[in-house]
Amino acid sequence: MIENEVNVAFEILLEEIELVVHQLNESVKTAVDAKDYMKAQQTIEEIKKLEDFHGKIQALQKEWRNLAAGRYVTRQGKIRRVTKERLPRGLRTPEHAFRRPILEALVELGGTAPIDKVLERVETKMKDVLNEYDYQPLPSSPSTIRWRNTAQWSRQTMVAEGLLKQDSPYGIWEITAAGRKWLNNESPE
Repeated sequence: MIENEVNVAFEILLEEIELVVHQLNESVKTAVDAKDYMKAQQTIEEIKKLEDFHGKIQALQKEWRNLAAGRYVTRQGKIRRVTKERLPRGLRTPEHAFRRPILEALVELGGTAPIDKVLERVETKMKDVLNEYDYQPLPSSPSTIRWRNTAQWSRQTMVAEGLLKQDSPYGIWEITAAGRKWLNNESPE
């Protein structure tokens, strides 16, 4: 089970790095259009570093899979490989799309609520955004629906950014003053 969760974490990390690279590519185009070639060159250097980092993460993911595969050795000493089809990138709703709905749900629920109540509201708010891929189970954890997993990763990011409380009791999500401020200052997407 843990090896599956680690693999999901690698997938999310790789997808987020790819998103940053895409955004930086757009910045290069903007800088070139503005004839700010120095800025474009600096951004290209950042992209190269991120692409190198992406490659290192892919290598670590491969190494992890090889380590995890050792746990599936049969009694005859043969490795039993479990092949699960991965979702192509870009088909699931991205993590950042859950930010506003999670914060809004928490405000509506009085600032704090159990995860299931929060996710119930988030699903209602995102009914026109979530797609068929979001409702599929994760190959690595068939009891986990993809969008719920992505929402939980979004929560982790918001905790790291100070928008949600880090020290909430297990299973409870709480918005912070910074989270309320973000929600009031950000225009709807």
